[in-house]
Amino acid sequence: MDSEKIYPLIRQNILPIALGVFGLMLVAVGLIQFIGKRQSEPTIVLEKSEEENRQEIVVDIEGAVVSPGVYRISADSRIVDALAAAGGLSDIADRDWVEKNINLAKKATDGLKIYIPREGEQILSVSSQTGQAGPVLNINTAGKSDLESLPGIGPVTAQKIIDGRPYTQIEDLLNRKIVGQATFEKIKEKISAD
Repeated sequence: MDSEKIYPLIRQNILPIALGVFGLMLVAVGLIQFIGKRQSEPTIVLEKSEEENRQEIVVDIEGAVVSPGVYRISADSRIVDALAAAGGLSDIADRDWVEKNINLAKKATDGLKIYIPREGEQILSVSSQTGQAGPVLNINTAGKSDLESLPGIGPVTAQKIIDGRPYTQIEDLLNRKIVGQATFEKIKEKISAD
């Protein structure tokens, strides 16, 4: 193209060309400032203090979870957080049992062991009082007929136990005067409040 054709074309489009050049200059200035500011900011490396390390607990999660094992979780975690650390329930987990027996909102404690049964698996609980395996009734979830099977517990006391739920420890039965000391001694190794 010769100059006679170019100059009239430039004169006709001078405003869009000027705005385009001005816009490119603004973008360039912005990039220069952004890059300069990023390079001048110090990199901060945060290390956990001893206090933060102490705010972790260790839990053992076994059975029908995606990744069974021992996990470090925050001290303010709940059972649901502990299960999430293990990848959640596996496809073969007995979800009905979990729904009836595990309080997912309960606060996790250091040294906690959670066992998730597989569908159809029979479970023997471990008494928190004796540490021995055997059938243990959870006083927070057991039915009236199951409670009545305990020594010294009749229909009236079984209903009192049900009406007094929830319990955080088996001693709540004594503290709330639902059972007497003699009855408590007969049943304490056969019950839990987990």
